[in-house]
Amino acid sequence: MEIKLLSGALGAEITGIDLKDTSDQNIKEINNLLLEHKVIFFRDQKINAEQHIALAEKFGPLETHAYVKGLSKHPEIVRIIKAEDEKNQWGENWHSDVSYNEKPTKAVILKSIKIPPVGGDTCFANMELAWETLDEDIKEKIKDKKAIHSSLGAEFFIEKYKKMEGNEKRNFDEYSNEHPIVRTHPETGKKILFVNWTYTKKIIGLEQEESDEILKKIFEHQARLELTCRFSWTENTVCIWDNRSVIHFAIADFYPGRGLGYERVMDRIAIEGDHPQ
Repeated sequence: MEIKLLSGALGAEITGIDLKDTSDQNIKEINNLLLEHKVIFFRDQKINAEQHIALAEKFGPLETHAYVKGLSKHPEIVRIIKAEDEKNQWGENWHSDVSYNEKPTKAVILKSIKIPPVGGDTCFANMELAWETLDEDIKEKIKDKKAIHSSLGAEFFIEKYKKMEGNEKRNFDEYSNEHPIVRTHPETGKKILFVNWTYTKKIIGLEQEESDEILKKIFEHQARLELTCRFSWTENTVCIWDNRSVIHFAIADFYPGRGLGYERVMDRIAIEGDHPQ
């Protein structure tokens, strides 16, 4: 096995591991790598849908997405499609997947099916490091506080992406929950800054104006380049990220207006998380 670090903050590209091998020893090794690096990538993994599902099931119960349907033959898999004639791309804001759920996603296993010849990278940011480096005055203001996470932030996604299966608008009010602003990782015990630009709407106990001001500073801090890594996809790459510890941003820089109207197709399986503490 070889490990290539993607940045000083987080991320690693792993070679020498076969994701078809779902033995306890192999899964333990992968999970250890995930906890250490937060997001890990495996190129040239020609796994089919059944193998993708079998791999994901080793990490916990699989999650049903709140408002996007899975594939008809494999409902566990959400197929993320950016069509050639679309400018926008699913996930092109900093976010933690479905943080508005009562039990936000534990981890995501994403497999690339079709990749544009240029563009379409994904950035990840380390929220453990974001907490460690956050201004002490802000730390004091958010100490022991909770924030409201709402899927109303997904309205942008729903309105922009027409080729996604099952992306019809639903009652987003059903998907709103309060979570600690600073959560503790259930496996490592590390503190995590658990808010994000897309879904976190208000700090409970503060007036909206003060909440907006503090959250704006936090969101800007989370996006600092020294907290991030960036990955360039190739087809048949599998990415696993710890959704508790990172936020991510899918870059939409391959669209018709630039003469780069390409299709991008990814298969996503999510593992159900726990109640943030």
